[in-house]
Amino acid sequence: MLLLAAGHRGYAQQAMQTLDQHLRPAITSGQAAIVGALPGDRQLNFSLVLPLQKEKDLTALLNRLYDPSSKDYRHFLSVAEFTEKFSPTVASYQAVVSFARANGFTVTGAPANRLVVPVRASVDQINKTFHLTMTEYRHPVEDRTFYSPDRNPSFQLSTPIAHVAGLDDYSVPQSMLRRAKQDGKKELKEALKAASVSGSGPYQSYLASDMRAAYYGGTTLDGNGQVVGVLEFGGYLTSDVDETFSSAGQSYTVPLNNVLLDGAIAEPEEGYSDGEQVLDIVQAIGMAPGLAQVRVYIGKGNDDANILASMASENIAKSISCSWSWVPADPTTDDVFFEEFAAQGQSFFVASGDDGAYDKALDPYVYPAEDAYVTAVGGTHLSTNGPGGSWASEVAWNTPYVGSGGGISPDGIAIPKWQAGLATFSNGGSATLRNVPDVAMEADVDNYSCELSYCYSDGGGTSFAAPRWAAFIALVNQQAVEAGGAPAGGIGFLNPNLYVIAEGTGYSAALHDITQGNNDTYGQPVYYFAVQGYDLVTGWGSPSGQSLIDDLAGKQKPGFWIEPSATNVLLFPGKSATTSITVTDAVGFSGNVTLAITSALPAGITATWSKNPTAGVSVLTFQAAATAPVGTVTGTSGKLTSATKLVLQVQQPTFTLSSAPNALLLNPGSTVTSTITLSSEYGFVGSATLSASGLPAGVTATFAPATVSGSTSSTSTMTLKSTASAAQAETAFTLVGTSGALRKKLGGSTPRVNVVLPVTLPDVPLIVTVLFPYTTVPVETSVRTV
Repeated sequence: MLLLAAGHRGYAQQAMQTLDQHLRPAITSGQAAIVGALPGDRQLNFSLVLPLQKEKDLTALLNRLYDPSSKDYRHFLSVAEFTEKFSPTVASYQAVVSFARANGFTVTGAPANRLVVPVRASVDQINKTFHLTMTEYRHPVEDRTFYSPDRNPSFQLSTPIAHVAGLDDYSVPQSMLRRAKQDGKKELKEALKAASVSGSGPYQSYLASDMRAAYYGGTTLDGNGQVVGVLEFGGYLTSDVDETFSSAGQSYTVPLNNVLLDGAIAEPEEGYSDGEQVLDIVQAIGMAPGLAQVRVYIGKGNDDANILASMASENIAKSISCSWSWVPADPTTDDVFFEEFAAQGQSFFVASGDDGAYDKALDPYVYPAEDAYVTAVGGTHLSTNGPGGSWASEVAWNTPYVGSGGGISPDGIAIPKWQAGLATFSNGGSATLRNVPDVAMEADVDNYSCELSYCYSDGGGTSFAAPRWAAFIALVNQQAVEAGGAPAGGIGFLNPNLYVIAEGTGYSAALHDITQGNNDTYGQPVYYFAVQGYDLVTGWGSPSGQSLIDDLAGKQKPGFWIEPSATNVLLFPGKSATTSITVTDAVGFSGNVTLAITSALPAGITATWSKNPTAGVSVLTFQAAATAPVGTVTGTSGKLTSATKLVLQVQQPTFTLSSAPNALLLNPGSTVTSTITLSSEYGFVGSATLSASGLPAGVTATFAPATVSGSTSSTSTMTLKSTASAAQAETAFTLVGTSGALRKKLGGSTPRVNVVLPVTLPDVPLIVTVLFPYTTVPVETSVRTV
């Protein structure tokens, strides 16, 4: 009793915090009508966001990191260094974790930067912990309801919390993908022709590869060694990515790796599309076809904080794209992550929007493009010199009712240092608030993509422009690493350097200045024109290929790159596997390169080259083994050296089992069947014997046939038989296939059998009545018993 009392007093002495910026104006003004309390057992995912420490020191460091005259220039921090300097202490973070668990929350992750505690909790737990009532409201402008707390959260905890992210769904994240309003293929073809579109895709629509040809125009840089990250609020079908390339006669080799957060799944949920996710991936690969990977961060719901924290905590993707917009309860919440990106040398590109000049009365979705620590990407209409041709001309994107988003920060975000002195009478910019966008790329409704197995040639929106810029910067990062100008793997936040270049004498060589068009799409009372220099329609314009790359990364040095045709090589015991290593010359380099595997291969694996040294392509062949090493291939020519990494996976043949149906209903004294399918993986050609265990008393299993072959997918019928005396019970059991020493359980959900006693109906009279015409008197004609 004494211990319990002491513990209670310690908890009661925790300071009471009350957070602001958690109520939407629609609630405080009474515009949103109350529907009722949110059900107490409903589960929500959200995040407790912690504040940064020593913010003034961080601001000073960011200034030095992006100042070419500073000794700290581009010496970006690692995640561990950032966390040590600017994140809450381990003790503070653990205090928040303990607080969450003490209130019944499930902690679903632990990002390395210690800025977020992602949790899942019931509405009842949220109400009790934060002293509020989660309430359902009628949305004032959208035809739906939304949930929100009825007051700002307050809670007992001495450790500061900055914000509770994801506590309402007033704003559902919106994709910046747009489609043309065309009624048929003929109209679309004529519209694209009239718009001077000469892409390589169907109906002359633009492919991602056309953007590489127009904005880069070279072949040397391809993103080798670089990772582009894309932020998504939903899963996608890899088959849609494949089809976008294959239906246009193309292919790709870049690995796609997913990071799933807040209970998200890799595929689209029922009723949702994957158009945004697919185009983000495809556009990144099209601009930089040699990327080490595209890393797809998939969240669920409205917890953007957890996605951003994951991107920063991994620090794998040095260039990140976001083609989504949302209306945050507090626009400053995500600054902690954007500042961490900048400190770690990560660049973050955001679609500026598709509804023209910013006007919150018409479209409130302008965030995060207006944030001071991101690069906002506007839209243009591009003309090229034929399919796959070079850049010809560009104007501001403005199709009826859609066009390049831009304007002055509607949320009052202060003008950043690098935009000072930018406002002029002609561009209409602000001298005190953030001006948007920073740059632009092709975004008209003339792009090719696929979603849910349907392909179209009228895709548009700044959704296309943002991943293109992110991948273009991957080319910059590749050259910067080779030139020795990116010790941390990239050039970091683009804007400070971009604005210096654009305001200098090399502007016209580095960027295409867009000077035609405007973003009056809805008859907005205030809109902007594309003018000479910076404007609030296209920013500084679009990239002019190698010239901008050289300005940002430093000049290319004579040398070479080596890269494999496949970065992951799968090898079966007793078999061989190959990958082609290509040597790419840079800045006039010519000569043979000697290739070598510089990491030790395990016993039993041999490697041979088809040609070594080589000035072009050499086929690397691996033979056999039983482990999964990581191999590094190095090329040497005199004093010049280049390296690339391969993952060699030696995989034992295996198989999977599935059943249909998986849940079985069985009456005593009867039988029920299910089809068991064996599917071969990694070259399995043996056979497996099926067995079941853990069945309820009185139930037995037989298989016909008892052994199934693995040369192709084969099936067996499982029959469950129950004795007449079997007791009623629902039981999970185990289904196993055995092939020698290899044992595999049924994949997916656990099979279940439900023994159900039959229902005995009592004897009751069944009365049949016949209604004669023109009478309402029923006549009893017969009685029988069942």
